[in-house]
Amino acid sequence: MAAPGAAAALVQYVVLRGDLGRPPRSWPLGAVVAQGCHAALAAAHAHRRHPDTRAYLESGGAMRTVVLEAPDEAALTALAETLKQHSIDHEVWTEQPENTATCLALRPYPKDQVHQHLKKFKLLK
Repeated sequence: MAAPGAAAALVQYVVLRGDLGRPPRSWPLGAVVAQGCHAALAAAHAHRRHPDTRAYLESGGAMRTVVLEAPDEAALTALAETLKQHSIDHEVWTEQPENTATCLALRPYPKDQVHQHLKKFKLLK
């Protein structure tokens, strides 16, 4: 739970598959961005009652989101499994009708609670 005034220390991590925007897939940029939006909203909604999520959403313009890149679906799936094993709240977005995992997002967390599981991923470029 975040202490009063600690909302600025909260961060929501979003991890997108980098291969979606490159050949042979070559998804349009807007479609890739939409995947991140879907996952971030799904995580915020699923964990909306958590005190950290509420504090993050109430922080308005002070929200901090970090968008990272997983190289492919296998890396995204492995990350999801690691997060599950460590009881870290997250949501995987699966695009339909393709049934393809495209992105995952954590609920807002203090960075020091989750960074160790995400440090191998680079910022999305």
